Amino acid sequence: MEKDKNTEEELVKKFDSNKKNFWWGKLTVVAILMIALGAGSGFLIVKGTAQQAGEIKEVTSASGTTKGTIFGSNDTKTFKDTAEGVLREGGIDGEGQYHLERPGGQSQNVYLTSSVVDLSLVKGKKIKVWGETFDAEKAGWLMDVGRVEVLE
Repeated sequence: MEKDKNTEEELVKKFDSNKKNFWWGKLTVVAILMIALGAGSGFLIVKGTAQQAGEIKEVTSASGTTKGTIFGSNDTKTFKDTAEGVLREGGIDGEGQYHLERPGGQSQNVYLTSSVVDLSLVKGKKIKVWGETFDAEKAGWLMDVGRVEVLE
């Protein structure tokens, strides 16, 4: 007995290979587009953050710190407090690594630390600093310095 080909059901159906290639092509394009958009948006976010934080001028030796030299961050939103004086080594009871001597005696000193600039390059010089004030237990004024200008 011969079976009728029209009544026989196929157990395995064949897929149209053109349809399969069509969907894989679209998925590949979508994946590449998503990767490109992710990388592009990440680049823009980092670039915007760097501009907000400010550029940092690098000074690596004391000879590069002549009168008028400004180095550190341009971020005046974070480093909004300012002080002027002669930079001396030493903090007070573990607060600060340096201090600014200002007119009026020791009670007017500003104790300094820095997460951005190397203050050792301007020891003994009259400077203006921009920084962020922090609470202190012993120091009357404790500042994290982000920018320095050499005055003398």
